[in-house]
Amino acid sequence: MVRLDRIGKRYGRGPWVLHEVDLTVEPGEVVVATGGNGSGKSTLLRIAAGVTAPTAGRVERPPSIGYLPERFPSGVKMPARDYLRHLAGVRGVPLRWDLVDALGFVGDEHAPMATLSKGNTQKVAIAMALHATDLLVLDEPWSGLDAAAGAVLGELLVATEAAVLLTDHHGHDLPGSRVLGLGTTGSVGVVIELDRVGESLALLSALDGVFEAREVGAGARVEVRSGHSDAVLAEALRLGCSVRSVRS
Repeated sequence: MVRLDRIGKRYGRGPWVLHEVDLTVEPGEVVVATGGNGSGKSTLLRIAAGVTAPTAGRVERPPSIGYLPERFPSGVKMPARDYLRHLAGVRGVPLRWDLVDALGFVGDEHAPMATLSKGNTQKVAIAMALHATDLLVLDEPWSGLDAAAGAVLGELLVATEAAVLLTDHHGHDLPGSRVLGLGTTGSVGVVIELDRVGESLALLSALDGVFEAREVGAGARVEVRSGHSDAVLAEALRLGCSVRSVRS
C-alpha cells in the first residue's frame, strides 16, 4: 500500500504543481492518474515512487517498489538480460525473464539496451518494474507497445497483488481500476458522468471547480476538483441532467 497525505510540490518560488493531494492505493488496486499537460501526473508518480521528494505532505510507501519512468534512460550499454538480472539481484529476487517473453520480446537478449528498439526497451523496463512485489508506479507503460504486448500488460496489471499507480493517455480499460483526476493545480478530482445534458454543458463548464467538461456520446464527462463535486452535482440535477456515475 502507498498513502499520500496532503502532498504538495513546487519548484523554487514557482506555482504549485501539486497541492494537498490525498491518495491511498491498496494492494491489488489499480489507480489511473488522469489530467491535462501540466496537471502534475508524472510528478505525482515520482513522489509516490520516492524518486522526488514532496515540498509539503507525507508519503508512506512499502519496501518493494517498481518504477517505470515515461522515458527510459538512453545509453545503457549493459545487455538486456544482464541488466534485468543485475536489478533483480539488487532487489534480492530471482530473474523473471519470462515476463519479457510474455510481452513478446523479439531480437537479441544479449544486445546492449541502447541498441534495442523502443518497443523492446519498454518490454524490458516493464519487466524490471514487475519484479517489485508491493507497489508498481508506471508512467505511460503502454508507450511503444504493440497491441499484443499491450493486452498482456493489462492482464499482468489486473492479476498483480501489488498496489498499482499509473498514467495512460491511451485510455486502456482495466477492470476494477479507479480514476484519480488531477486538475491544473494538481488537486485530486471527481469524475461525474451525465446523461441528458443537452445545452447545459456550457453552463456546467463554467461552474467553480470544474476543470474539464466534454461530450461523450449522448452524455458528458465532467471532471471536478475535490470539494466542489456536491455543488456541481446539485446544479447538474437542477439543469435536468441525469447522473450516470460518480467516481473519485
